[in-house]
Amino acid sequence: MPTIPAPNDQWYVVHVLSGQELKVRDSIERRIEAEEASDVIFEVLVPQERVSEVKAGQKREANRKFFPGYIIINMHLLNDDNTLVDKAWYFIQETDGVINYAGTKDHPMPMPMHEVEGMLAQIKEREGSVMPAVAYEIGDTVVVSDGPFQGQTGIIAEVNEEKGELMVSVNIFGRETLVPLEYWQVENG
Repeated sequence: MPTIPAPNDQWYVVHVLSGQELKVRDSIERRIEAEEASDVIFEVLVPQERVSEVKAGQKREANRKFFPGYIIINMHLLNDDNTLVDKAWYFIQETDGVINYAGTKDHPMPMPMHEVEGMLAQIKEREGSVMPAVAYEIGDTVVVSDGPFQGQTGIIAEVNEEKGELMVSVNIFGRETLVPLEYWQVENG
């Protein structure tokens, strides 16, 4: 039988109604204070990142969830002897929008610590930055949606993910020319 992590090191994936992740998180956070559950529920996460996309020629930013339909909760759910902490179990189970603990039928298991650390690092890494909603690859055909080459079709020759820039080959006066563009200035062709 695997050893049970310390109460503060137990992280669980909870399946919730899709599209209700933030509502469920907010409900849990309000109830923690009202029902004095801060001794068993420590943190509730809905891992997200900012993404930019172009729709109808307009650049827009939005939040995109890493795991749609799931929230991550740091809570004391299992005792050292692998028995459930009833207060934490029922607190989560009785929250509107919660379906069940992910990956288990009747007895949840905490996430391995290396997975938790990787997820937390990924959240911290993407904090404050805006990622493109679409990932581009060399050879993809795109349509320029902004700038002097608007409306032209081109082929991606280089991708710089760190800067969110592309080198796109477009036809100018009968010659193929490389044009530097940002992700938001193109759409899939």
